[in-house]
Amino acid sequence: MTHSVEKIGGTSMSRFEEVLNNIWMRPQDGSIYNRIFVVSAYGGITDLLLEHKKTGEAGVYSCFAEAEQEDAWKQRLQEVEQKLLAINAEMFSGPVLQQANRFIRQRISGAEACMNSLHNLCSYGHFQMQQHLATVREMLASIGEAHSAFNSVLLLQQHGVKARFVDLTGWKMEQPLPLDEMINEAFDGLDPAAEMLIVTGYTQCEEQLMRTFDRGYSEMTFSKIASITQAEEAVIHKEFHLSSADPRIVGEEQVVPIGMTNFDVADQLSNLGMEAIHPKAAQGIRNAGIRIRVKNTFEPEHIGTIIDADYCNPRPCVEIIAGRRDLFAIEVFDQEMLGSPEYDINISRLIKELKLPLVNKESDANSITFYLAGNRKKVNRLVRLIETQYPSAAVELHKVAMVSAVGSDLKVQGILARAVSALSDAGINVLALHQTIRQVEMQCIVAETDYEAAIRAWHKALVEDENHGAVIRRCAA
Repeated sequence: MTHSVEKIGGTSMSRFEEVLNNIWMRPQDGSIYNRIFVVSAYGGITDLLLEHKKTGEAGVYSCFAEAEQEDAWKQRLQEVEQKLLAINAEMFSGPVLQQANRFIRQRISGAEACMNSLHNLCSYGHFQMQQHLATVREMLASIGEAHSAFNSVLLLQQHGVKARFVDLTGWKMEQPLPLDEMINEAFDGLDPAAEMLIVTGYTQCEEQLMRTFDRGYSEMTFSKIASITQAEEAVIHKEFHLSSADPRIVGEEQVVPIGMTNFDVADQLSNLGMEAIHPKAAQGIRNAGIRIRVKNTFEPEHIGTIIDADYCNPRPCVEIIAGRRDLFAIEVFDQEMLGSPEYDINISRLIKELKLPLVNKESDANSITFYLAGNRKKVNRLVRLIETQYPSAAVELHKVAMVSAVGSDLKVQGILARAVSALSDAGINVLALHQTIRQVEMQCIVAETDYEAAIRAWHKALVEDENHGAVIRRCAA
């Protein structure tokens, strides 16, 4: 039996009518079945349950963990419940609405009861709250995925589809299982040819996915299900095409949808925060010999982008101009650094402990610079920790942007010179420039205010003027 495993992102899920018509009710090979769907929480819900991914604004979890105001998390949880009930009211009416509301109220009240009990327990000195916070975080995250998966099944059943809710959240499960065992047990006896399987993006397991992958847990669930069930194809539905650049910056007429690329390029994009798929998740799918297809939810007739392990562009060229405007550069200068790897090792450890995404780093004889994403509060804390650990060092913090040229093969003579010239002609000052020997990516650091101009300059010089369109569009059906 052949089937696909397909992941639908939160932004797409929020437009549930279009997901219904463009994905679920759209036959593939003559049938709407033989597909397993891993769904994310509706857009913005995980931010409310945990904390805002970009701004760091407090959610239920961060209010509970920081405990600056004892009952602040309860108010946040009530706000989440009202938001989820409002989504239900938008989707359903009558008995189905009551069913949807009853399900999510049970999850919310269960979580609140657990957190109240934990708070009371940790008022005794023998129990430390810090030891349980990771579990609280996972429990709260699971609510969003359970809500969207359960609602999806109700919606499909209303339209005559045989759909089943596959709950991997481990709700009220006595003992967590290893990830592979959890998935094998959940899918035992299920037949995707007979019914559409809608699976929670969060999986409760011994490994505690959020400890390693944090908000990337749904992609690990997707990857594991694809490899364990031996899917023919893994499909990712997003709200945009994987294109040669952001059309909102360079213009829709200038961008070219990417037809094919490889896992190496996908990893570079993930590092820039443009996750087609988390690198660890991609590794599992790659090792299983499964190709990935990235599709635009709102253009279902488009074939999408194939990510294949063995693909290399038949003509070396830049495929994608991407980047990040929200970067912090932490520059550490100390003459005692010369010849010592200690600074790099220790500061990298601090970055990992604070869970700040490290995008790149560079060093010379007596300085090292780390390029980081994340919220300002955590970055400022990192700066203070570095200054405490190395009192003789001068630590400077800069707000910068990174522009990146990515391709499966960038071995093009003179490409670096053309890239620098394009920025110079656009009046953009280059703060730093990186190119590795492997030549799959070239990165440039510019002032944050120059970000969009730099994207446009590189796209014109390295993609449009080189007429790479036909090569980039190439795709296997």
